[in-house]
Amino acid sequence: MLTIRLATAQDHDALWSIIQPVIQTGDTYMYAPDTPREAMLATWLADTKHTYVAETDEQVVGTFFLCANQPGLGAHVANAGYMVHPDQRGKGIARQLCLFSLDEARRLGFQALQFNAVVSTNTVAVRLWEQCGFSRVGTVPKAFRHQALGLVDTYVMYQWLGA
Repeated sequence: MLTIRLATAQDHDALWSIIQPVIQTGDTYMYAPDTPREAMLATWLADTKHTYVAETDEQVVGTFFLCANQPGLGAHVANAGYMVHPDQRGKGIARQLCLFSLDEARRLGFQALQFNAVVSTNTVAVRLWEQCGFSRVGTVPKAFRHQALGLVDTYVMYQWLGA
């Protein structure tokens, strides 16, 4: 059973155990693979974000954040980022995080959720986001410097959440 809750200061070690191996591969996130722990945690847990962790058996296995995609007149559209511990992939955790985040975004007053840069070669994520109701609304050519494949496209993906 997966429990999702707001992240706390006590979660820093668990968050880093997820974030570090995910960004280190350089194939799914814009963050530099060698981003230092404190800088990455400050980014993931910024005051402008609502950051969550997912637990099974009292072990943090995933995380996500929600925030306004743009300030002011664009603040009704949320942005989010999701990470699952590499040892926990393939168990449906990312899907549960996404579905929870859609409800949470509505609860927080957001009317849409937009992913600004889904790496096109991350086909598992692209397929999952589409299954969760997101549409590809744009392609940004060669916007991601993939560590193994070189320059690849990113997708802008979007879902209207309602009035």
